[in-house]
Amino acid sequence: MPFSTLLNGLLRTVVAMAAAAGAAGSAHAEQGKLLLTGGVSSIDGAAGGGLTPWAVIGSYATQGQIGTTAHITAVNTQNYNLTTYGVAVGWNERVELSLAKQDFNAGDNLAPLGLTGLHLKQDILGVKVRLTGDAVLDSDTWMPQIALGIEHKSADAGQLGPTLFGVLGAKKTGTDVYLSATKLFLAQSFLVNGTLRATKANQNGLLGFGGAQGDGVKLQPEISIAYLLNKKLVVGAEYRAKPDNLNRSVLGVGALKEDDWFDVFVAWAPSKNLSLTLAYVDLGKIAPAVQPKRQTGTYLSAQLAF
Repeated sequence: MPFSTLLNGLLRTVVAMAAAAGAAGSAHAEQGKLLLTGGVSSIDGAAGGGLTPWAVIGSYATQGQIGTTAHITAVNTQNYNLTTYGVAVGWNERVELSLAKQDFNAGDNLAPLGLTGLHLKQDILGVKVRLTGDAVLDSDTWMPQIALGIEHKSADAGQLGPTLFGVLGAKKTGTDVYLSATKLFLAQSFLVNGTLRATKANQNGLLGFGGAQGDGVKLQPEISIAYLLNKKLVVGAEYRAKPDNLNRSVLGVGALKEDDWFDVFVAWAPSKNLSLTLAYVDLGKIAPAVQPKRQTGTYLSAQLAF
């Protein structure tokens, strides 16, 4: 069975579970954590910041509870746009299952590389397990919450897929493994997260995994900081390092060089059922051989939690 078909089936199942949980209300997940301490939905579906996962388990569910979230996100830069949507289920403040679908529209911006009308899609299945610690500082421990996550990704370039992935020497599927540590110093209203990701992904997997000039796993750091202005409003910044497997691809030296990502964000939660995130995002130069300017723009995301 194709991975996309399996993911679509899982997505429908989890959506049904979310609807049932929201209708029943028996788990009372909305009475659990403080506002925004479950993070928002990242572009890959896992709970955390917008660009990178944190060690937190998504939703407001705590021990003995099941919580669900659903999100939709749009990232728009000068030449490209990315839409992602998905759902996540958190269980017992221990395990998170997330499902996400991404849609990247390059338009005709890569026509000089023979990639006219390039439209990339990606399916992501994620699992995160809390290993130890507590994300919120209390009198018992200074240890951060630590979680291990896995994201299995499958890219699809439509009719251009065989040509694109064949020329690049990249695989269409790959798996990222990451370790995250998160701590919220509640008295100081300050949160810090560090993530170390083992990955072969090109542009987060949208351009496949590995390449003719580099097919090994690379360790990439990701950092998030956030400050709680009040219990409903958070500002922060994120940095995500990226591998650079396609810098010397046969499409041309530097044609698909990959830069690191950065954002500055504000997240607002008017209630425990809704959060909105707005950010300025810098995705660096995407295909600098044909689009030399940095791709900066807006990131807007909405999350529903039950």
